[in-house]
Amino acid sequence: MSLEAWRPVALPERVELRGRYVTLEPLSTDHEDGLIAAFSEDLDGKMWDWLPTGPFAGTQYRAWLDAARITNDPLHFAVRMEDGRLGGTLSLMRIDPKNGVAEVGWVTFAPRLQRTREATEAVYLLIRWAFEAGYRRFEWKCNSRNLGSRRAAERFGFSYEGIFRQAVVVKGRNRDTVWYAMIDGEWPQLRDAFETWLNADNFDADGQQIKSLRDLTAPILVSRDPAL
Repeated sequence: MSLEAWRPVALPERVELRGRYVTLEPLSTDHEDGLIAAFSEDLDGKMWDWLPTGPFAGTQYRAWLDAARITNDPLHFAVRMEDGRLGGTLSLMRIDPKNGVAEVGWVTFAPRLQRTREATEAVYLLIRWAFEAGYRRFEWKCNSRNLGSRRAAERFGFSYEGIFRQAVVVKGRNRDTVWYAMIDGEWPQLRDAFETWLNADNFDADGQQIKSLRDLTAPILVSRDPAL
């Protein structure tokens, strides 16, 4: 494949990304109280199990946020839900404009945001930004033991690419990292799948989905995760 016409793409800017149900806001100190309130709903601390940080005590989260809000990679966003409350954070990371590659990471969703259409749209907004900005590849990586994240990757339309064994050490434990990705050639179909799923007509009066996103993205996958 010749890429003689390829030119590096732009780095992301600190701007809001707006969707139907959520707005991604560049992380700032203004989000501290709202995020602490959201994360306090996680009574057993399970939401931090697979993250390199947390759970936090006292002023630890304030210190983390103060450092995270000024980094460009990862570029962190707070998720503003439809009701105006904050539901968590996620980021663009490993941003490589020279090769047109980026990754979604640091997905930290409070119970109020988990398993909602708002959570799905939050991830979709980062994917959409990347491909509309001209990126060629968008990645998802997770701990091989995190089956929830593996299921989410496939549901979102990321194709399985393999496992990097003994990739890193996190919180004193080995992590084998599973790699997934989607590429620009798949984006038009994936965009249509997300837009179909997110449309209000895809939900009944009780808010239950009519078509599942997994069913919509499954035909687009190049390879499936053998663990699922």
